[in-house]
Amino acid sequence: MTNLERKTIATSNAPGAIGPYSQAVQFGNMIITSGQLGMNAAGEFPASVLEQAKQSLSNVKAILEEAGYGMEHVVKTTVFLKDMNDFQVVNEVYATFFAEPYPARSAVQVAKLPKDGLVEIEVIAVK
Repeated sequence: MTNLERKTIATSNAPGAIGPYSQAVQFGNMIITSGQLGMNAAGEFPASVLEQAKQSLSNVKAILEEAGYGMEHVVKTTVFLKDMNDFQVVNEVYATFFAEPYPARSAVQVAKLPKDGLVEIEVIAVK
């Protein structure tokens, strides 16, 4: 793959796109994921924000692995929360998926997430 080629990344180990977008796109040595809700590949949501955060990051991990990448390649994350009061719980889960040096991160509260999710996470990975 040359640096100017764009490739769609898709895996059945994470929920499929629910609209006109890709699970992820590889551009050169960079992977950019779409936001991953905390639902499993069957479209089911766990009840708690802790479990949704865990599922969201598991989805990210599955997508990266499909492209031959790992969580250690993540350089930037964006976390969307339905309620910023859940930040600490999500942060505890987040810490189990990443090791130092940690990726850069933004976290924002949003009015609503697709399918009434509690958390959505997207990443940029570079290898």
